[in-house]
Amino acid sequence: MHSAVLRGFIVICLVSHREFLTAEFLIVSLSGVDSVGTVSASLITYASIQALQPDLVINAGTAGGFKAKGACIGDVYLASDVAFHDRRIPIPVFDLYGVGTRQACSTPNLAKELNLKIGKLSTGDSLDMCPHDEKAIVANDATVKDMEGAAVAYVADLLKTPVIFLKAVTDIVDGDRPTPEEFLQNLAAVTAALDQAATRVVDYINGKNLSEL
Repeated sequence: MHSAVLRGFIVICLVSHREFLTAEFLIVSLSGVDSVGTVSASLITYASIQALQPDLVINAGTAGGFKAKGACIGDVYLASDVAFHDRRIPIPVFDLYGVGTRQACSTPNLAKELNLKIGKLSTGDSLDMCPHDEKAIVANDATVKDMEGAAVAYVADLLKTPVIFLKAVTDIVDGDRPTPEEFLQNLAAVTAALDQAATRVVDYINGKNLSEL
């Protein structure tokens, strides 16, 4: 599989302002907002892989960043590892299942060529960060946090499909400003930067095999 040229890949982006790239899937809930979170991410990842049988999944989206880890507004990260931070199961073995740590597809050449930052991604179903989540995020050694990545990784792993994560920072989680306020202020500009970065990623990937990434 790793020696074959990538002939099909999908981009899963659950928050977007315009169509871009070769394939994009957007679930809109009955309440009229984008369906963010792990449930929607799992469903659309499963349905997309089953329907399209891609060689690679790209999960592009926004994230909160930690200034303690060097993140700044507008930074675009490739995630090296993903894990959950809000699935607390304090039973041996089940605790590891709850965290669900997985490695993203290795892309050292992509990161170098496009000058993208590398960091670990932690996923949960809330925009805010309660003390329990914060402790788990620190344990995950995360640079960025989102609401979809680890769920996409779980399904992609289940279906034996490589996945990479492209995350653009809209807010500083350990900063001084309220997260919703900072997120909304920066969303349009950061998603525009994410569109550009994702386009560059697809252009770079096109015609290559996984081992060349």
